Amino acid sequence: MANYNIRFAKEDDTGLLLELIRELADYEKRLDQVNITENDIYEAIFRRNIAEAVIAEYKQKAAGFAVFFHNFSTFSGKTGIYIEDLYVRPGVRGIGIGKSLLSFIAKLAVKRNCDRIEWTVLHWNKPSISFYERLGAAPKNEWLLYKMTGKSLKKLADGK
Repeated sequence: MANYNIRFAKEDDTGLLLELIRELADYEKRLDQVNITENDIYEAIFRRNIAEAVIAEYKQKAAGFAVFFHNFSTFSGKTGIYIEDLYVRPGVRGIGIGKSLLSFIAKLAVKRNCDRIEWTVLHWNKPSISFYERLGAAPKNEWLLYKMTGKSLKKLADGK
């Protein structure tokens, strides 16, 4: 693909990352759940280094992004990369940017001796599911994903 670049996010990209996160949330019909700030992004990615971000640029404009972090398998004894978010702006979908973002992360995983990359996708997002399956990804149907937040998290943290 000509006219494109994938690069690691820089500290002055926090505003852009927030903009892209909000676009993704709007696409997923979850914009009301976005509470993250530019400062949160800065702290997590550039200060505490608990996540990493890459930005896709097409014709020198932001076209998408991915945020990811390392996880660990006690069975294999190796790390993996978990992709928290991957998003390509609607106007540039279908020209290879999503595949390029995944390929960039896959190369990084291989370079870092990881044994896998993983992510989740919403059940209704058929275009993304088809895209991932065309690339050779397979759903982990044997697992249920659980989440604990809010009052339940606080209650458990308090030992109740």
